Amino acid sequence: MPLIVQSLSPLASEDIDTLRALADAPGLTATAPTVASAEACAPLDAALRDALDDFCGPRAIDWAILPARLRLSDFRLVAMDMDSTLITIECIDEIADFCGLKAEVSAITEAAMRGEITDFNESLRRRVALLKGLDASVLDRVYDERLRLSPGAERMLDAVRAAGLRTLLVSGGFVHFTEKLKTRLKLDYTRANTLEIVDGKLTGRVVGEIVNADVKARTVRETCAAIGARPDQAIVMGDGSNDLKMMAVAGLSVAFRAKPVVRAQAGVAFNHVGLDGLLALLSA
Repeated sequence: MPLIVQSLSPLASEDIDTLRALADAPGLTATAPTVASAEACAPLDAALRDALDDFCGPRAIDWAILPARLRLSDFRLVAMDMDSTLITIECIDEIADFCGLKAEVSAITEAAMRGEITDFNESLRRRVALLKGLDASVLDRVYDERLRLSPGAERMLDAVRAAGLRTLLVSGGFVHFTEKLKTRLKLDYTRANTLEIVDGKLTGRVVGEIVNADVKARTVRETCAAIGARPDQAIVMGDGSNDLKMMAVAGLSVAFRAKPVVRAQAGVAFNHVGLDGLLALLSA
């Protein structure tokens, strides 16, 4: 089972030595200043997971043990959540800030993403209802003034595109943002929720089917079918409980700066490195 460790800062040789012993990975060597890998290590069990978390966490090191050495060419699709994954913000929270309700909306968002609210549809309706009457121009202000890409996003997308993979942005957020990002980042497919707007104002309602966990998983499967790929040829990246079902259908699931419930179930967790940490896991 290959072991890959990476950090934003150069890895200390003594840390590599400790990890070599901790994971029974005698071949662990630096392949770049911030990356070390070994072709084989001890099987991943709860004890090894805890030991690696305890050692790596305080040192801002991300670790991954893969079932086999994987290449980008093993995959056909990269599917990403938007809010707090491809981008650093939760768009609905920032929209709510313009009507003085950010704290209230953020609390619902956080509970939903942690899995404490199990009915995503209802949680979204509750949050969107609080936006009723807000001028729709606020959506552009959030995009222009507050939306930022997560670290490593463009480098990761450039690499997967160069390797011939297709890209899907599937979000419980809003079409207004996914469509702008689709054009900006040359994404192949997007799926998100539509906010109802009448006379230039948000009505407090969502139009059409809500993109919840089931819809996200279905969208990944349908996109794979459309490009002639199997779901296990998809890489799925997300951060909240709404992403777990689509992560479960993927060949490789990546929890990015994720909630504990997601880190516990994902194949790989990036707590410190950027989205381009994916490239250290998968050779071209």
